[in-house]
Amino acid sequence: MTQHSPSGAKSNALGLNGTRNGRAADTANTVRCIGVHKAYELGGTQVQALRGVDLQITDPGFYAIMGASGSGKSTLLHLLGALDTPDQGTVHVGGKALHELSERDLTNFRRDHIGIVFQQFNLIPTLTARENVELPGMLAGRDGPETRRRAQELLDALGVAPRAGHRPDALSGGEQQRVAIARSLFFSPRILLADEPTGNLDSASSNRLWELLATIARDEATTVLMVTHEPAAAIHCGRVFVLRDGVMHGTIDTEGLDAAGVASRYQHLVRTA
Repeated sequence: MTQHSPSGAKSNALGLNGTRNGRAADTANTVRCIGVHKAYELGGTQVQALRGVDLQITDPGFYAIMGASGSGKSTLLHLLGALDTPDQGTVHVGGKALHELSERDLTNFRRDHIGIVFQQFNLIPTLTARENVELPGMLAGRDGPETRRRAQELLDALGVAPRAGHRPDALSGGEQQRVAIARSLFFSPRILLADEPTGNLDSASSNRLWELLATIARDEATTVLMVTHEPAAAIHCGRVFVLRDGVMHGTIDTEGLDAAGVASRYQHLVRTA
């Protein structure tokens, strides 16, 4: 198993209340997979999505899982987000062995400790941006002034406060994704998972979002783990885990590399595997 602790951040501080600047890393930031297997039935055929994956992260930072379509990277992220369970092996997130938690405890743990951002923004179309960000608090029975204050704080920090009263169809793609990130940060998770978060964005909005994720990793002492197939995204991360055909094939330290350099290292790893 490989252990990493890059800083990976390249932008300005968010300035959220209750930030964890300077706080020593602890098990709340850890991510660990041991011998993870996962298979699916597809058209009557069993597909091996993951085949004995080992992965370990112990410190806050911005990390990526990089692989081609069908490599198993989104499947792995879903297991780490407690959205699915492995067929074999164990997944440990934030110091918790997920298989040891009851369904209720798992739901509460996911709500309080893991933020998840998807390629599809998954905003409720009938709610305003502010109401979408307030939703996690409301679902947890915390509808009140503190929930509204927290939502406004996050919208301010992510630069979309002027759009707080607009519904998703009145927001640009970049604005919608920032609102989705704000929603994922409602409970100040120590682990933030992002599944191809810029897949529906243009290049300028994508770059701004990658910089934002790097900022969150650095200034909020958060473990941010992003799934991507793009070298241009991977260079914003401190370390990249390379996945091919459900197997981990190594890592890339991005320091001093541009997108072409990451692409070259990636190709070398998958060719020599």
